[in-house]
Amino acid sequence: MSSPRVVSFRIEPEKVAELDKLAKAMDRDRTYVINEALVGYISEQQRFVALVEEGLEASRNGSVIDDEEVGKLLDVWEHKNATRKRA
Repeated sequence: MSSPRVVSFRIEPEKVAELDKLAKAMDRDRTYVINEALVGYISEQQRFVALVEEGLEASRNGSVIDDEEVGKLLDVWEHKNATRKRA
């Protein structure tokens, strides 16, 4: 494992106060809270990029559903939900 690096950035004082409040409530330090937030953010962005790439690949392969077909699927879904609610 590589050694941690120092990264510096500017942040509004109000956000620092919120970080510190959260860190205190968690009995952790500010660095821990920031690292946890970054882990979550990076994971979510990687997931988003992978989904976009998957969609682009599907588009390139012609494996997409046009808007008319999506409309039909939504109509079927809405009909099924309406039927369940009445039952």
